[in-house]
Amino acid sequence: MLAKKTSKNQLTLPKEIAGNFPGIDLFDATIEENRIVLTPVKITPITVSLAGVRAKLKKLGITSEDVVEAVEWARK
Repeated sequence: MLAKKTSKNQLTLPKEIAGNFPGIDLFDATIEENRIVLTPVKITPITVSLAGVRAKLKKLGITSEDVVEAVEWARK
């Protein structure tokens, strides 16, 4: 499938491709081996994501000491 570049250097994605990403309006664009790679991005407020992470850590029984130990281990 072809994507057309407009006079303002914007790409128009074919409906068949864009339709695979419902609810996604943003893509991270990078270049890999002379190719444009688009990765879907979903933005969430930082307070929501931090609360979610903290809740998941608590549910899994992971303590702040566990995190400190994991960071120390990873830095070795």
